Amino acid sequence: MGHPVATKKLLLVVGATAVGKTDISLELAAHYRCPILSADSRQCYRELGIATAKPNQQILSKVPHYFINSHSIHNPVAAGEFEAYALATLNEVFKENNICIMTGGSGLYIKAVCEGLDEVPPVPESIRYQLEIRLEHDGLKALLRELQRLDPEYAGTIDTENPRRVIRALEVCLGTGKPFSTFRKGKKQRRPFETIKIGLYRDRKKLYSRIDQRMDEMIDQGLFDEAEQLYAFRNQKPLQTVGYQEVYGYLDKIYDRDEAIRLLKRNSRRYAKRQLSWFGKDLSIHWFHADDLESILGYLQLETSGH
Repeated sequence: MGHPVATKKLLLVVGATAVGKTDISLELAAHYRCPILSADSRQCYRELGIATAKPNQQILSKVPHYFINSHSIHNPVAAGEFEAYALATLNEVFKENNICIMTGGSGLYIKAVCEGLDEVPPVPESIRYQLEIRLEHDGLKALLRELQRLDPEYAGTIDTENPRRVIRALEVCLGTGKPFSTFRKGKKQRRPFETIKIGLYRDRKKLYSRIDQRMDEMIDQGLFDEAEQLYAFRNQKPLQTVGYQEVYGYLDKIYDRDEAIRLLKRNSRRYAKRQLSWFGKDLSIHWFHADDLESILGYLQLETSGH
């Protein structure tokens, strides 16, 4: 009697920036002898280096990685494109392996692979253009009032300080004649693999101290020089992120180097808080201390043994 075909399993390692995802992922990749698929929205860009904390060449030569140095900042990757890339990659990986590791801190990218994204129909670009002009003339509050009128449900959940989110929701409301929130209740996609999610945590104080330490290391490695070399592309979406924007404020003489360093650390901590808030809402994540490899391996042993 033949053995049943092993179910393919995607092991996710998630958590805040600087918590230790790379170390655990490498341990798991060595244990299961499988590749790693990155779910980081910036490590995929070959032009970016220090600020993204991507694995070094030594690591990349030991363990096969996907979605690292795979794209250019001149063609930014949206979450939907990552979904297609990741599913195609997993399809190939699972021909040779029963297990693949996926790790990263980009919650939306991880959701895209595990569940699929909400399907929002395309809307004419002219609508966004008109909204951009109105934002400049009338301000964010006026746009927010209109969103509250057209889609009170979504307006109640949105970050009201984020003009991008407000404009995105409004352009869909105006372009489709339906509230944006009606497109955000899609059913989860079924995937041809099982997902097992591991979340890594540390004491908040310890995490923040690791973030500060990482920033100091990046600065020592030449973060300011790297950002300066990429200055001409500072308006590209991948560079409008923590690690580059703070340095550009310094290069534009808005503040001094010490203030740039303070902002780098503060904004990285804020980013970590947002990541923790996002992942904290996902009840399918099993949380472990980031140093507790033994417990993680024990848990995965049970989860992958085909119980």
